[in-house]
Amino acid sequence: MIKRIPVTALRVGMYITDLNNDWIPHNTRNRRGFLRNDATIAKIQQMGVAYVYIDTERGLDSQDAEPVSDVDRRNQSQLEQAAALKPTQPRQLSLAEEIVVAQQIHGEAQGLVSSAMQDVKLGRAIDLSSINVLAESLQQSVLRNANALSCLGRIREKDNYLMEHSVNLSVLMSLFGKAMGFPHEVLHQTIVGALLHDIGKILTPAAVLNKPGKLSAAEFEIMKQHARHSRDILMATDGIGELTVMTAAQHHERMDGSGYPFGLAGEEISVYGRMVAIADVYDAITADRVYHKGLTPTQGLKKLLEWSGDHLDASLVHRFIRCLGIYPVGSLVLLESGRLGVVIETNDSDQRLPVVRVMYHTRFNAAIPLEIIDLARPGNQDRIVQAVDPETYRIDIRKFLT
Repeated sequence: MIKRIPVTALRVGMYITDLNNDWIPHNTRNRRGFLRNDATIAKIQQMGVAYVYIDTERGLDSQDAEPVSDVDRRNQSQLEQAAALKPTQPRQLSLAEEIVVAQQIHGEAQGLVSSAMQDVKLGRAIDLSSINVLAESLQQSVLRNANALSCLGRIREKDNYLMEHSVNLSVLMSLFGKAMGFPHEVLHQTIVGALLHDIGKILTPAAVLNKPGKLSAAEFEIMKQHARHSRDILMATDGIGELTVMTAAQHHERMDGSGYPFGLAGEEISVYGRMVAIADVYDAITADRVYHKGLTPTQGLKKLLEWSGDHLDASLVHRFIRCLGIYPVGSLVLLESGRLGVVIETNDSDQRLPVVRVMYHTRFNAAIPLEIIDLARPGNQDRIVQAVDPETYRIDIRKFLT
């Protein structure tokens, strides 16, 4: 049986199935194996993780262990509590109306982030005016209908992770800041900070940045410097806002002080730093990487809840979940009718009833004609049973988002 235990309860003879440390970016350490000595346990305890998962059928059990089913049940309950928070502002346009504009913004954003990195590499100043115009366009798109950019954020390729991650993070921060009620200028600066948060990676050696295998301790230290580099690059950019620098500089700081580059803890981290840390972790763990299979959106939200308090601001995690929905755009859900559908629009009034595009029937194990269903529509009797992993049915959700 898979169980979760505090790292303080680890003993030689246990079998680890998951170090539960995907919140540590760029981590490529082996996540499973038999504990053979106290030195290995000490290394795990020094990593900053609070809990790990063990397999009691392959190693020793512990009186402090909690079955993974209980952990998941508690996380699901917290998801539903987060969904009950006050809804955000209603959207202004339909998804069909906004998606065309959003596609243009999304493509332009990736190009501008790439250009900014190239400018830094060649010793040129970042074209901040173009970035500012883009941030304004992105902010307005989210205000009109955030689902459009959210759909595009789930259509991603492993080979273009750096650019897509920067754009996705700016979208998430725009959603988050809108839900927090930030004034226009504050929201603008945090969006720019999210767009440029990884600009410092242009100074990270390619051999480290693009390494598909396990990073050595020395390589990980080099990788961690990118956050400091981002801060320094942005501080040297004329016209940059203070909150923009703060957002980029603090995206890897953690509540317990285990983050970097400055090891800030708790209230030492600005609210913008605590917000961007949540959004950054969520986007990273739900993305497919060379060394990491992305979690589903709902799995990602549950992990945020699990890491709340120790690493992430618990109150802000709940606010983040409320603005994304318990079934975020891009989630594959199983309906009571047996049909599978991809969530293409959330429902601010009742998060249990999003708009889905159905394409498969599990009872017949066959594709069905595409149909868009608003689960909140009067007369509709279908409901979501649960979110499911697309891998289970070999469904590529990217084909059904737009």
